[in-house]
Amino acid sequence: MSIFISVIFCVALGVLTEKIAYKPLRNSSSLSVLITAIGVSYLMQNLAQILFGSSLRSFPKVFRWPSVILGSVEFKMDRVITIVVTFILMFFVLWFVYRTKIGLAMRAVAQDREAAMLMGVPMDRIISITFAIGAALAAVAGFFYGVAYGFVGPYSGSMPGIKAFTAAVFGGIGSIPGAILGGFLLGLAESMVKTFISSELSDAIVFGLLIVVLLIKPTGLLGKEIRDKV
Repeated sequence: MSIFISVIFCVALGVLTEKIAYKPLRNSSSLSVLITAIGVSYLMQNLAQILFGSSLRSFPKVFRWPSVILGSVEFKMDRVITIVVTFILMFFVLWFVYRTKIGLAMRAVAQDREAAMLMGVPMDRIISITFAIGAALAAVAGFFYGVAYGFVGPYSGSMPGIKAFTAAVFGGIGSIPGAILGGFLLGLAESMVKTFISSELSDAIVFGLLIVVLLIKPTGLLGKEIRDKV
């Protein structure tokens, strides 16, 4: 029940944040929006620290089912459920964006906002829906983060948020399949580094890999170069 309350709260918070912080910046540069996003994240972290304190809090054990053992490999049920839910949400987002009218409107606004408005697309409503979906997915991700690590705190989402942005840049900004591919590749790279090299160097090597990819292909793996039309 708590996860549904969290999703509803995060959706409301996401839509409110869009109206207050991002809507006034729609005609501003991308750098201004990025700086605002960083400022909003720090604001929310500090508000959470004021409201709930700075110490970590234990997360209740939700899934009490026994682990699944296949040969010499043990699969914890919480990790299995996390993977299954991740794939379900991934395919849902892809279906929603590429197979529904709202998804078509979202892609139209993202590609050419002025042209979308001329075609009658309700830009304000579409952007609010986009923020609502993103906030709902973030709430689910936060829930499974707590399940996996067993604790949460005001700054628990800081590094996962940075890595999520890194995955989007790695795969290609504006490409949902690219963001998915970037997330899987970065997660695989981080796991391999922790297993065979050092857990202390995992973040440095992962971000270094991002720099190398962007030097070779600045638009990301699946990103497309956008050229201005005269």
